[in-house]
Amino acid sequence: MFENIEFANPKLLWLLLLVPLAVVWYVLRHKKQEASVQFSDLRNFAELPKSWKPYLRHLLFALKMAALALLIVALARPQSSSTNSTENIEGIDIVMAMDVSGSMLARDLKPDRLTAAKNVASDFVKERPGDRMGLVIFSGETFTQVPLTTDHGVMLNMLAEMKNGLIDDGTAIGDGLATAISRLKDSEAISKVVILLTDGMNNAGSVDPYTAAEMAKLYGIRVYTIGVGTYGTAPYPVQTPFGTQIQQVKVEIDEKLLATVANSTGGKYFRANNNQKLDEIYQEIDKLERSKIEVTEFRRLHEEFYPLVAWALALLLLEFLLRKTIFRTLMD
Repeated sequence: MFENIEFANPKLLWLLLLVPLAVVWYVLRHKKQEASVQFSDLRNFAELPKSWKPYLRHLLFALKMAALALLIVALARPQSSSTNSTENIEGIDIVMAMDVSGSMLARDLKPDRLTAAKNVASDFVKERPGDRMGLVIFSGETFTQVPLTTDHGVMLNMLAEMKNGLIDDGTAIGDGLATAISRLKDSEAISKVVILLTDGMNNAGSVDPYTAAEMAKLYGIRVYTIGVGTYGTAPYPVQTPFGTQIQQVKVEIDEKLLATVANSTGGKYFRANNNQKLDEIYQEIDKLERSKIEVTEFRRLHEEFYPLVAWALALLLLEFLLRKTIFRTLMD
């Protein structure tokens, strides 16, 4: 009864101070009382049978004080509440399509493009515990590393193990996007998103990127594209008979293609030319694709003063009956 209780008129509870004041008055009053009939010697009363009534002479006052306290609390109108809420979550399914071609080993991002992309993508996954995630990797061909799942531990492990050389080299942007779309097309989520990251130009695969973009539009999938790489040339490790040598390689990103794919699906194209910019891009996507939670709450108040009034009346009735019966000769 006393869980989740609040009062409609809490200021009236200050009236409870009347109870201790009345007790003090009662004690002082009885200390000053004198006997109606005085006797010089009480030895004649020593053999008289003892009654329990004098020991309970304060019971009537206690009953009245308890009733008064209950009535004051009742006047403050204690109320309990019951709450029903309906929570509608707009789930977001996200598939990351990551380029793992050899050019992703270029070191214009630190320590290289692929590692930088893995680290930022992992942080992105950690910040979205309520979404389903999937991972597709592509280079000359494509492969689904993680189907859509809410197990973000698996997603993080696969991102950590992602590396170049798992599949044939090349840059099959269309195939990578098409594979990501196939993972999302049957999703019942209201919002479906592909984040496609690459550092090159489409030069492999069997699916044209523009055709894949039309497929994304057909299934209501938004595509965010990220071009990774600095402007001009980038340092790239090359294996030679004398060991690994760093050579400057021209950076070629088909920004027109990536922008067209993104814009045609309602997404956005980003260019990451350094680690900080790549991190900012994922933060912006995180803000753009946030789950929407709509909560409708119904709160009903229940008056709880009725039992208090009933108990107060019962105590007053008991006090009246005792005063007119058992304690009649003692009190009258």
